[in-house]
Amino acid sequence: MKTALVLSCLLFLAPAEDSQKPLQYLRIGDGSSQEFEFPQNTRGVIVISSRYGGPGARRGRESLKQTLRVSSLEPDVISILNVSDGGAASSYVISIRSGGPGTAPLLLQLMDLARGPEPLLIEERRDYSIRVAPGGDDPQGHILGLSHFSESPVLFALLPLIFINKCAFGCKLEVEVLRGLLRSPGPLLLGVLGQFLIMPLYAYGLSRLAALPKPLALGLVITCSAPGGGGGYLYSLLLGGDVTLAISMTLVSTVVAAAAMPLSSALYGWLLGVHAALHVPFLKILGTLLFIAIPLSLGVLVKLRLPAVSSVLLALIRPCSLALMVGGIFMAYQMGSSILAQVRVPVVAAGVTVPVFGLLAGLGLGRLAGLPLAQGKTVGIEVGVQNSLLALAVMQLSFQRAEADYASQAPFIVALSSTSEMLLLVLAHAARRRLCLTAA
Repeated sequence: MKTALVLSCLLFLAPAEDSQKPLQYLRIGDGSSQEFEFPQNTRGVIVISSRYGGPGARRGRESLKQTLRVSSLEPDVISILNVSDGGAASSYVISIRSGGPGTAPLLLQLMDLARGPEPLLIEERRDYSIRVAPGGDDPQGHILGLSHFSESPVLFALLPLIFINKCAFGCKLEVEVLRGLLRSPGPLLLGVLGQFLIMPLYAYGLSRLAALPKPLALGLVITCSAPGGGGGYLYSLLLGGDVTLAISMTLVSTVVAAAAMPLSSALYGWLLGVHAALHVPFLKILGTLLFIAIPLSLGVLVKLRLPAVSSVLLALIRPCSLALMVGGIFMAYQMGSSILAQVRVPVVAAGVTVPVFGLLAGLGLGRLAGLPLAQGKTVGIEVGVQNSLLALAVMQLSFQRAEADYASQAPFIVALSSTSEMLLLVLAHAARRRLCLTAA
């Protein structure tokens, strides 16, 4: 249950004693502190009293005709709801609402309305701020928010299925197609172009268009700067794409991400005005490569040495893939429920468009390059499906837990949207194939 907090401050307005310094009328409290703490996700008020005009202030604000303007320079952290008359002479009540953790400088402007047709600015100060502290701990001692993936029992149930499924995809690899990609790497280069240039630029433009707060905008950009997800070749299989190309694109984009993600994070972090040091999880990128490459290589060996086992794995690949899609959606909802409970509509609207735009952009690149339909589909799928786990890792490594959970809304929404939308495409594709077979 949210509580209200009253932060009472006396705003003394008296000229500074040092004649060498510019006059400073504004002072909160005794002047010893310029930062005040406020709880996260709380409504409250700041009570401000003024003494501008010395003894004449006893005449009240009507005769002085003064007013105080207050605004927050970081409205995502602290928003000013209104400034009202406090009831006493020269006092004001500023209603505020805190958002995510951080520090919000305040802009205080004391205006004199009696010295002409236009208000006269007496003094302006920006050196006072309110720091919003993260929320408290839950009874188990974990900070409320994102649960770690290692804490999900669903993940342990899915791990054997994931390993078997990747081995099955190893059995699907075509050596001749791999050789062809080495001779003509055009589709691979299109995937890198779409994933690391087009998608981050789209996310940045979309975040500015939707006026997303800085942490959410950064989370969206980092998500769209991530390499292709492991589900890309799964969707390529189910939607009639080129599986060998999909696997190759996933591996190549994961390698490129080791250099592309830091560059993208630095560039768009600077454009968004986010000055936090972002940590790219190189170990997780390496782990992703090994987790893809090892079972795929094992699948290739099974195909060469144990054809009977390979036939069984290939028969299991479609039901396993569908089960992993449903399990992934369930796990994401379970782990991000506390974050998604507070998600904003603009973030949802932005996140839902990411997979659609990526799919269309990849298809467009494939058509411009004259790729066959199967390869064009694969490029679209690989560009539209990001490895949101890496984006979540960047958020969790770069910020305090509460700030990281807030910024992680975007990766969660993109992950859920891509899985849900691709599942709908798979079902529509299967229904269309069935209708075509029936008509034939």
